[in-house]
Amino acid sequence: MAYFLTVDGGTESLRARIYDLKGTCLGSHAETYKTTFSAGARAEQNPADWWANFLIASKVAIKEAGVDPAQIEAITCATTCCSVVALDKEGHALRPALIWMDVRANKEADAVLATGDAALDLNSAGAGPVSAEWMIPKALWLKRNEPEIYDKAHRICEYQDYMTYHLTGEWAASLDNVGLRWHYRNRDGGWATSLVNALGMGDLLDKWPDRVVAPGDVVGTLTASAANELGMPQSTKVVQGGADALIGMIGLGVAKPGQIAMVTGSSHLQFGVTEAPLSAPGVWGAYADIVYPDRYIVEGGQTSTGSIINWLGRLTGGLDFDELNAKAAELAPGSDGLIVQDHFQGNRTPYTDPLSRGAIVGLTLAHEKHHIFRAMMEGIGFGTRAILDAFKAAGYAADEMTVGGGASASQLWLQIHADTSGLPVRVPSSPDAPSTGSAVLAAHGAGHFATIDDGIAAMVHPGRTIDPIAANVAQYRDIYDRYRALYPALKGVQR
Repeated sequence: MAYFLTVDGGTESLRARIYDLKGTCLGSHAETYKTTFSAGARAEQNPADWWANFLIASKVAIKEAGVDPAQIEAITCATTCCSVVALDKEGHALRPALIWMDVRANKEADAVLATGDAALDLNSAGAGPVSAEWMIPKALWLKRNEPEIYDKAHRICEYQDYMTYHLTGEWAASLDNVGLRWHYRNRDGGWATSLVNALGMGDLLDKWPDRVVAPGDVVGTLTASAANELGMPQSTKVVQGGADALIGMIGLGVAKPGQIAMVTGSSHLQFGVTEAPLSAPGVWGAYADIVYPDRYIVEGGQTSTGSIINWLGRLTGGLDFDELNAKAAELAPGSDGLIVQDHFQGNRTPYTDPLSRGAIVGLTLAHEKHHIFRAMMEGIGFGTRAILDAFKAAGYAADEMTVGGGASASQLWLQIHADTSGLPVRVPSSPDAPSTGSAVLAAHGAGHFATIDDGIAAMVHPGRTIDPIAANVAQYRDIYDRYRALYPALKGVQR
């Protein structure tokens, strides 16, 4: 029997799962870690927690699965991106990681864009986009604000690369991450050398990993230390993964043009597949070969979605989701006049504005917690609709949306997404998209499938479909127009 260990390093926890060749999850365990939030939209984690949680979660998942660790042929990680770490030669963190949702580097993002370098756009010189979430702005922030850390760092890389190093001893970046967030051009010169030189930090190139490995390719095998800690043979392969949401595309079975994948959790990310480059305002990409060979990926995303719901829970002392869902489901579309702007940690797309902020508009003394709860889900649904509109304007239209992750656990939220977008929402039998996608990559890298597409056909299975309700779609049209009016109206008072 062949088994695979997958690692889903998310924003709030690390989950390890064991899969077989049919795509069945046999064992699973999650360990939470702490995120420290501070003023200036800062969010940090301790990388040592990632490794410690991995060891605990993996052992529990293996025990739950009841498999012999020697039968686990490969390990693949899907992690948050771009969670930037500064490491010494032994792979130890010199400071807490600036995780993906940390957008303190907004001034540095402006400086990157101001270079007008050709690396800033995939199709035409100097047009962007650039986000404060990305690698180069964050590295520039470190150089400007913590030069002693920057100078001391042997490597400046990502969560993904940290895990790869501690598993294999190899400094190897994922083509998925670097093509998505580091301005790496797989078909046109590789590293953004001219860009980092223009910013006065050409030495960053020496601090990045030594090589770039595509998802599904073997990075190496376990070090003696990692094998001992995991109780696995050193011959266990480590197969390259990548950004959790992108690997989630594979787990959702979205591999053909015209499909939309939406991976949900603390954030929402929307992806499409094209056979030719596509670039337009409000759409990120197209990125060549970062998930599938010979295909491009276009991207949209919302920085804070599930994290907004968690914020409401922290603010109010906890949420009874069963009760809230039941009460919220009884409300008509519009939550009795409430509209939520979902930019609690800035806007990724279609505005790419890290300084935009969340808002709850229309509050009265008659509103209760379940009104705010539903309005938040609706606001997130409208944010998704705005991204789909940007896709459509760019020439990428879809007639369905495949969803995985946290939002798939709420029938109400899925229905709201179907109604606000006007599209059928499909949920595979296993909604744990990054883990399922990692299992496909691990099986492919271990030699069981000739292509990633073959792995999808064998390991990703259909589930249920939520169709839009026509009456709700009609009601949401006017509410969506009012949601879209919030951003320009609030932009001038949120600075």
